[in-house]
Amino acid sequence: MDTRLVLSAAGVSIALETTGGDLPEVLHWGDHLGPVSETQLTELSAATRATVAPSAPDLPVRYAVLPEARRGITVRPGLIGSRDGREWTPYWRVDAVTVDGAPAPAFASLGAASVGFHAVAPGLELTITVELTPQGLVAAQAAVTNLGAGTFTVDEFTLALPVPTRATEVLDFAGRWGVERFPQRTTLGTGAHRREGRHGRTGADAAYVLHIGEAGFGFGAGEVWCVHTAWSGNHIHQVERDLYGTQLISGGELLLPGEARLATGESYATPWLYFGHGHGLDAVADRFHGFLRAQPHAPSADRPVTLNVWEAVYFDHDADRLVDLARRAARVGVERFVLDDGWFGGRRNERAGLGDWVVSPQAWPDGLHPLVDQVKDLGMQFGLWFEPEMVNLDSDVARAHPEWVLQPAGRLPVESRFQQVLNLADEGAFAHVLGQVDAVLAEYRIDYVKWDHNRDLVDAGSGPDGRPGVHAQTAAFYRLLDELRRRHPGVEFESCSSGGARVDLEVLKRTERVWVSDIIDPAERQRMLPWTGQLIPPEFQGSHIASGRSHTTGRWHDLTFRAATAVFGHLGIEWDLAQATEDELAELGWWIDWYKANRSVLLGGRQIRVDTPDPGTWFKGVVTNDKAIFSLAQLSATPGANLGLVRFPGLDSDADYRLTVIDRQPVPPQLRPAWEAQPVVLPGRLLGTVGVRAPMMLPESAVLFELERL
Repeated sequence: MDTRLVLSAAGVSIALETTGGDLPEVLHWGDHLGPVSETQLTELSAATRATVAPSAPDLPVRYAVLPEARRGITVRPGLIGSRDGREWTPYWRVDAVTVDGAPAPAFASLGAASVGFHAVAPGLELTITVELTPQGLVAAQAAVTNLGAGTFTVDEFTLALPVPTRATEVLDFAGRWGVERFPQRTTLGTGAHRREGRHGRTGADAAYVLHIGEAGFGFGAGEVWCVHTAWSGNHIHQVERDLYGTQLISGGELLLPGEARLATGESYATPWLYFGHGHGLDAVADRFHGFLRAQPHAPSADRPVTLNVWEAVYFDHDADRLVDLARRAARVGVERFVLDDGWFGGRRNERAGLGDWVVSPQAWPDGLHPLVDQVKDLGMQFGLWFEPEMVNLDSDVARAHPEWVLQPAGRLPVESRFQQVLNLADEGAFAHVLGQVDAVLAEYRIDYVKWDHNRDLVDAGSGPDGRPGVHAQTAAFYRLLDELRRRHPGVEFESCSSGGARVDLEVLKRTERVWVSDIIDPAERQRMLPWTGQLIPPEFQGSHIASGRSHTTGRWHDLTFRAATAVFGHLGIEWDLAQATEDELAELGWWIDWYKANRSVLLGGRQIRVDTPDPGTWFKGVVTNDKAIFSLAQLSATPGANLGLVRFPGLDSDADYRLTVIDRQPVPPQLRPAWEAQPVVLPGRLLGTVGVRAPMMLPESAVLFELERL
């Protein structure tokens, strides 16, 4: 059957075509096409058809959303698999196309919609779903079902969209513990830029969002295309150019050997892939932010200021000390108190107790009720730390059920942080974790769960034969979290994983918050927060004020820099307030009050990031209809005495704004720009095209600009 469809939303169009029963191709993905007739789309199809190259197949090479080896392509096929070496190159024929579940017409020009393609090959069935969201993201997923006799093994299953050859520069992310989402750029040549995540979780070094765009693209300029694989296990991001000049961007799950062996009647589905397009990285990020903010569980901008006690007490759970810390927190305006690791089982250090999710009678002889009651009486929410997927061998559950540990046959994996992984795909292990965590959430008045995951899945075999178990573990994690959310709908969940090693759209469909990184050093967070914002909006990003000397880097920063950095996210504190001076507590209280007065802007507006010539300078902001707040941060000294003029993009050109500055640097008055002395009133047009003189910046400092629309 022949079908040509155009989907358009939020300035983006995707044109899909299937002819002669072939799998769907993309005629265009990018800027909005405007009104398109059936004749015009047919003509466009003919006009953009590839030519026959010398010494190439005699028919033009076709690139479907699922690239097919039988077409003579030289890029990686979308489906790699076989039935014991046979049926490895299926001959797919589309026999049905639907739009939002109804039979598709031969031609249609639509808005946001979901298009389904059903195809068959000997012994196999395929469905491909391509959706255009109201935010302009293309979401795609495919599933293959074995209809034949014998096992069909899927080795790799990816979906791809084309990008034009004017896109030559690749941007994705590297990283490690404490250095998550570190941007890296390269130029694409012939061949593949392929990133594999093999951690069994998203990973601190995840490609995160893989972009390809016009050379030199930045936050505000340059056409960009991208893909994000929404999967919290092993995964693939890839962009590839072949000898014919075709470029494809793709993603999927990285399957370990035998993880997708399909018996007759069984199916395997890819993760959801999200493809974005825009002019500038901010435009692409806007689409992801809008998508997340439209989720049913999305938090509002009215996020409670949080105190987490990990860096204050570590494993030293002294009830009197923690109650005192709660009282100090309440006095400075904290609204949520979180008890971290160490409250359960034999967990007096990191070598024991994981997996025994019962309150420790040694640490808490009266249970957690006295602390919870005190926190509630102080008017704060109460949060609790769990690491449900992990287990110490020195635990009651591991002694009773050593077979529940993920392991290849005959040996245990190498330990990491003195812990192993509990096989949640085992129904007994799943029921154990669900039952114990559910019991704690049912007994205590808990508002928030910090869900941690502190090691990679190495040699993650599933008993009794030790077959690879990462896919099943990831699916079981989703099932466990879904069930706990169903039983406790009032509890908010955070994804934490050795810091920021599990940040992806699939986990964010189930959590209201992610922990950006275990590094709270503001000099590092100045980079991490904006780049984490390439996928998720600030209200989902845990952003804490640490102690003066960072526990992770050893650097010292004054409170103004720490606070001015942390307010561009879901604000919290990671600091032993008993060690703070009265002046520090007064300063902290001022920042918390300011944050509460402005969080509807900071956590509810559009993210703006401004490219600067100095890599040590960060200039960013959040803009709403009524107000904008920008931050200028300087990480190191510059050869010039002043950064020059700073402009404020994203404002209403025709509106007037009152500009004031929060500049608490120890700079003498004579070195400050004259305009700081009193508010400046200028139209958005001049603030965006001319700007104002930057304050003098000291190394590792930040100033904030408030722009109130008049």
